[in-house]
Amino acid sequence: MNDKTVVSVSDFGAASGSALFQSDAIQRAIDHVFLNGGGTVEIPGGVYRVKGIRLRSNVTLHLLENAVLEGSRDPDDYSILKDDKLEPVDPDQLDDSPWVRVGGAPEMLHKWGSRWHNGIIRAYHAENIAVIGEKGSVIDGMNCYDAIGEEYYRGPHGISIVNCENVLLRGYIARNTGNWAESIWNTNNILVESIINEAGHDGVHITTCEDVIIRNCEFYTGDDCVAGYNNKNVLVENCEINSACSAFRFSGTNVLIHHCHMYAPPKFMFRGRMSREEKEAGIMANDSEYYKSNKSSMLSVFTYYAELATEIYNLGTNITVRDCVVENAERFLHFNYSGNELWQTNKPLLDIKFENIKASGIAMPLTAYGDPTERVELALENIEFSFKEGCEDISFIRAANYKKIRLKNVNVLNGRADHLIKSWDTEKKGEIELINVKSNVAEGSEIVYTDEDFFCKAI
Repeated sequence: MNDKTVVSVSDFGAASGSALFQSDAIQRAIDHVFLNGGGTVEIPGGVYRVKGIRLRSNVTLHLLENAVLEGSRDPDDYSILKDDKLEPVDPDQLDDSPWVRVGGAPEMLHKWGSRWHNGIIRAYHAENIAVIGEKGSVIDGMNCYDAIGEEYYRGPHGISIVNCENVLLRGYIARNTGNWAESIWNTNNILVESIINEAGHDGVHITTCEDVIIRNCEFYTGDDCVAGYNNKNVLVENCEINSACSAFRFSGTNVLIHHCHMYAPPKFMFRGRMSREEKEAGIMANDSEYYKSNKSSMLSVFTYYAELATEIYNLGTNITVRDCVVENAERFLHFNYSGNELWQTNKPLLDIKFENIKASGIAMPLTAYGDPTERVELALENIEFSFKEGCEDISFIRAANYKKIRLKNVNVLNGRADHLIKSWDTEKKGEIELINVKSNVAEGSEIVYTDEDFFCKAI
């Protein structure tokens, strides 16, 4: 990052603790550094009420110890690209239309200046940018409610990055964001490290990105922790992952997830279950009437993700989950290409492998329903697995349209079903290889073939 110039937002009129919004002063500081060749904008400790802020090329936004950006609860305060005179945005890219349910390619997703892409901090067509936080620094979305936002309540993201190069996100806490904590699209060379995402919706969500590292982070999200698809060369390592939805709802080419701890029960609940009045008030999901009478758990460890909103050319291949500990999830692998899964209707998963995994308290282990013409390959090696209490009679793997399933050094500790794998491949076009597999199933009875109707509940 470029550190030619270092300024404080205080020098441009920003005052902590004021009831007035400080975004104009912070923006003046960013614009000054940008126009002078790049550098760092420092935000001293204190609470700064803000609307949307645009981060520009060669600028680092540095939140010093205990600096807090507290976002507006008015979603109309974030459409900052419309009036940007310094780096004007093509009017064709601006869109304030309401959200529509994904079923194809909603225009607001691909109009990069749209309301949907709003964020407390927003970067658009920028390079060499960073948001760095010191101890106690927070980006607080205040659970901003938007009646015409996604699902008719989601507000702006915490950080929204589109069409950028060379991005560093480090050290801050993103809390209670109206939508995703970090939304990153069409961006290359990304390093996300030592951040904490709390509540809100998805944590780091990347789509059509290349060369991404996410490491040493903590995710405590009501929605998916790490999400996105059509990505290439992604490493996620040494992360704490606690979700009420999927630890990973993800796809891409050359993906390695390792040394992560994925577990439930979730610290924060999913906001979609709340009443409209509760969402409008911005209360925490945990305090909603729904969650007072309903328990929540992690829906899935790894959910395949490939919906129709974006063209996919980075296929779901060479995905590895390795050296991880998993505790208390409803599903372990959720790949359901049977047709009823809205978020799995684009290109299918081609191959995925799990290595050196200790998983306990899993209700429905692995579903691998592939495409009949592009069959999936699934490999499990060095796995210790135990079912959730009361779920011991369920199949370990439910599979269809697979090219190969390979289990090596797999130990299923407490299963009570009379088989391990239920296969819908009655013509036996796919191969199943079992090497040193331990379970309560009698040798030779590990696989059962069925022609019953396949059903898997969508998530």
